[in-house]
Amino acid sequence: MTVGAMAAPSVEGPLGQRIGSGLLWSFLNNGVSRLGSFLVGIAMARLLVPEDFGVFAVGFVALSVMLSMNELGVSLALVRRPGPVDGIAPTVATLALVWSGGLFAAMWLLAPHIAAGAGSPEATGVLRLLAVGVLVDAVVAVPAALLMRAFLQRRKLAIDLAAFCVSTPLSVGLALGGAGAWSLAWGVLAGSLVGGALTVLTAPGRCWPGWDLAAARELLAFGLPLAGTSLLLVVMLNVDYVVVSATLGSAALGLYVLAFNLCSWPVVLVSTAVRRVSLAGFSRMEEQVDGAAEGFRRSWRLVLALTLPLSVLLACYAGDLIEFLYGSRWAAAAAVVPALALFGVARVLTELSYDFLVARGQTRVNLWLHALWAVTLVPVLLVAAERGGLRGVAIGHGVVVLLVVLPVLARVLRKAGVDVSGLCRDAAVPVAAAVLVVCSAVLVHAVLDAGPLRFLVGGGLGAVLYVAVVGPTLLGTWRALTGPRAALGVDGARP
Repeated sequence: MTVGAMAAPSVEGPLGQRIGSGLLWSFLNNGVSRLGSFLVGIAMARLLVPEDFGVFAVGFVALSVMLSMNELGVSLALVRRPGPVDGIAPTVATLALVWSGGLFAAMWLLAPHIAAGAGSPEATGVLRLLAVGVLVDAVVAVPAALLMRAFLQRRKLAIDLAAFCVSTPLSVGLALGGAGAWSLAWGVLAGSLVGGALTVLTAPGRCWPGWDLAAARELLAFGLPLAGTSLLLVVMLNVDYVVVSATLGSAALGLYVLAFNLCSWPVVLVSTAVRRVSLAGFSRMEEQVDGAAEGFRRSWRLVLALTLPLSVLLACYAGDLIEFLYGSRWAAAAAVVPALALFGVARVLTELSYDFLVARGQTRVNLWLHALWAVTLVPVLLVAAERGGLRGVAIGHGVVVLLVVLPVLARVLRKAGVDVSGLCRDAAVPVAAAVLVVCSAVLVHAVLDAGPLRFLVGGGLGAVLYVAVVGPTLLGTWRALTGPRAALGVDGARP
């Protein structure tokens, strides 16, 4: 086992420099990946019908649930742990492989019942095929954690591009051949296989499965609450799919999936890029000084300033964008976008908070917070779907987050040392800029007729207004997060 020795050269240099490099490559990765997914999504939407997307969504939700608890949360201990990880990595690999094998077997047997319960019995085969991805994820658990720990996002970009170049032609080719939902499933699995193989080959270390009882106890104490939290998070972000499918049908689910994916662009482009670096960054800050709280605030300023304008623009021009990109048969999805877009902004804070609390070792707090979220969300969505249809489901998400989750999260963050009032002050400038964007959208809607020109003009005007207001603050935040003082405390003094 040579993880520690091989990983060391990759993590040398000032912490701020490593964080900055990781963020830049992660943002580039997300930008390229989302552009590719966006173009492929347009093509697939024109090749497939909403029912195909609905069938695939059932299988993909089940896969997401399995992946959320696939390695019991123990791989994150490799990212968080200070010093060498040689002593625990073999046990991490063993736990991941054994647990994933059991999950795969269970999902294969339960697939018909899960598909029928979701209102799409025809999704059984798709679900079983996607379940193979659980085994792939287990094999790459340790190598992927080592890449994240060492801020090697440049390698991750190359891996993801290779996977995309394999999965996309396969999905499009199968769709042209009339494979329907199977074309999406085979594309996902092929991408996972290619990405997994490259992750193992390029990771900064090699690890064979092994076993240490003391290490296993330590890892499970750390990881089990995270596995439970991840499972709850997947439930919260996917229970709406199940509710829509069961109450409104597969066609409605296809519309909802398209709208939700569209509204996830800002979260994926910004929040996901930051999260690939944030856990390792917060953990390293905590090692050098009790500076993770200040690092969290800087990260919050960055992700909010980048996410809010994209979400607001989506909310303002949803109808024009969807009809132009996907065609008129998807126009009904536009009614769902505004509420889901604003919900996406709230997701940014909750996801960033998850990584911060993990870096602090507060995994049980994460678990209880997300349990409260899930217990509240499920009945709200059931009632919302019955009374308000697709739009009701979207609004239900936002109501639970704003009235239940964020107030509790604020208290948790305050106890963890975060200046919550400071977070609110940091939001003032981006929110003011977003209001300007909305005002400009009202003007553009009054002057121009519906269509792509209105989106292009309004989007351009909104972007210019937003950058003019937020640009200086955004630049200062980036320098504070990635510069030489990134590893310092609030007062700039090392311990």
